[in-house]
Amino acid sequence: MAKINEIIQQTVTYQLFLMLLKNLREFFETFGEIVSGLLQTLKYLLSMQINIKQLVEQSSRFAVDSLPITLSIVSMTAIILAMQVAPELVKQGGKDYIGLLVALTMVREIGVIMSGFAIISMIGSSQASELATMRVTEQIDAMEVLKVSPFKYLFLPRVLAGAIMMPFIVIISSALGIIAGGLTTMVSAKDVTWLCYISSVWQGLYIRDINIMLLKSACFGACISLISSSFGYSAKGGAKGVGIATTKAVVWSFVAIVIIDCIFAAAFYF
Repeated sequence: MAKINEIIQQTVTYQLFLMLLKNLREFFETFGEIVSGLLQTLKYLLSMQINIKQLVEQSSRFAVDSLPITLSIVSMTAIILAMQVAPELVKQGGKDYIGLLVALTMVREIGVIMSGFAIISMIGSSQASELATMRVTEQIDAMEVLKVSPFKYLFLPRVLAGAIMMPFIVIISSALGIIAGGLTTMVSAKDVTWLCYISSVWQGLYIRDINIMLLKSACFGACISLISSSFGYSAKGGAKGVGIATTKAVVWSFVAIVIIDCIFAAAFYF
C-alpha cells in the first residue's frame, strides 16, 4: 500500500491536484483577509472615526496625481474608437449616431474601466507597496503595539478617498473622451459637423446612465484601495515580499473591477 501511495504521489495528476488545492486555499485565505479588512474599515467608518487630514492627503494623491495618466488613456481610447467607427457609420448613413455611440461607450464602459486600469497601475500599486514596506520594516507592528489601529489610520482614509474621488475622475475623463471623439470624428469622417456630433450625444444618453456610472466608479475606487491596502498589510518576506504583494494587488484589482463591472451590467442593462 505504501508503495502504491508513493507511485500515486509521483504522478502528474496528483501534483496538479495538490497545486489546485494550494491555489484554492490561497484564494480563500486572501479573500478572507480582504473581507476582514472591509469589515474593520466599515466599523470605523460607521462610527465616524475619520482622520480628516489623512483623508484630504489621500484624496489629493488619488485624484490629482493620477489625473494626467487617466485623461491620456481615456482620451486616446476615445480617439481610436472614433477613428474606427465614424467613417463606417458615415458610409452606412448613420452619421447622426456617431456621438451617441461614443458617448454611450464612454459613459457605460470605457470611461470607467480605463480610468480604473489607470488608477490601479499608478495609485493601487503605490498603496500596496507603501503598506507592504511599512509591514516589512515593522512600522505597522509598532502602530499595533501603541494601540493605533492600522485599519483606522491606514485603510479608512485610502478606501474612503477612493470612493469619493473616483467618480470625479471618471466624470472628467469621460467628458474629455467624448470631446476628443468628436474632434477626431470631424477629421476622419466627412460631412460630420460639431453640432451634428453634440446633438447626437444626447439622443440615447440619459441621467440614469450617468448615475450608474458614478455608483460603479465609487465601487471601483473603494475596491482598488481596499485590495491594495489589504495585500500591503499582509506582506511578508522583506523586499521580495513587497514586490509580491504589489503584483498580487494589481492582479486582484484588475480581476475585481472586471467582475464588478459585469455585475453592474447584469443588474442594470441585462
